[in-house]
Amino acid sequence: MAIIDSKQLNEYTQPIKADLDDFDQKLHDHLRGDSPLITSIAQHLLRTKGKRIRPAFLFLSSRAADNFTENTVDCSLAIELIHTATLLHDDVVDESDLRRGQETVNSQWTNLISVLMGDYLFAKAFRIMVEPESIELMRTVARATERVSVGELRQIEETGNYSLSEEEYLAIIADKTASLFNVSCEVGPILGKSSKRERQKFAQFGEKIGIAFQIADDLLDFTGDPAVTGKEPGNDVITGKLTLPLIYALKKVSKNSQKEMIAYLQKSKEKVNFKKVYKFVRENGGIEYA
Repeated sequence: MAIIDSKQLNEYTQPIKADLDDFDQKLHDHLRGDSPLITSIAQHLLRTKGKRIRPAFLFLSSRAADNFTENTVDCSLAIELIHTATLLHDDVVDESDLRRGQETVNSQWTNLISVLMGDYLFAKAFRIMVEPESIELMRTVARATERVSVGELRQIEETGNYSLSEEEYLAIIADKTASLFNVSCEVGPILGKSSKRERQKFAQFGEKIGIAFQIADDLLDFTGDPAVTGKEPGNDVITGKLTLPLIYALKKVSKNSQKEMIAYLQKSKEKVNFKKVYKFVRENGGIEYA
């Protein structure tokens, strides 16, 4: 499985190129100058800016329904800052050294600095969200941010729980990942003062896209090329994080085979051979199903 390449992404986002350029400029402006340390970390983060998927969906959905306003770009900026803050906290929790092929903030600086920088970005995001003076917008973004935290905590809670069901997994990733896609697509109808029905339809669209995005990302832990993804495959498996390919494979085998594989997975992470788990998942249809 390959992740989307830059050429494909440019084709899909061509109608909103000016919006994304505006977004990039405002992001640089907002992350500049509060302190030398913040500036250094911001420059580090901006070197691997990602694909701007959430802003892209926010702009595309807003333009499609003629809901683009003077506050749209600022709202996309706030949501991206919230997303980046969660990544900084994630890297501390996961003890990650690399993200997108570059040293993580906690690796280059410290865990404390990474957590505090995440807190700073959360605060910056909500300061930006105040500007449109929309209580409904604040309520919706705050709820989405709460859902992210719930999803992250649930994922930690369920680490090593090899009886996790597909439904439980989907609920976790809906909160952890899809919530910010959901709100990205709902921002347009909120700012455009559209009907509740239209808001719900755009939010549901974003939710489905976000779930699909996370399943694809989880697949990359089995099939990804480290040169492209910036990380070695198998990290989720070795750290006890259950994702859809493994959940499905465990469900499809006999009780004895299931117990045998779970006993193997429960060994210390130094003793788990990812290639053996990958073979089990692939042969039992987990990759294809996801």
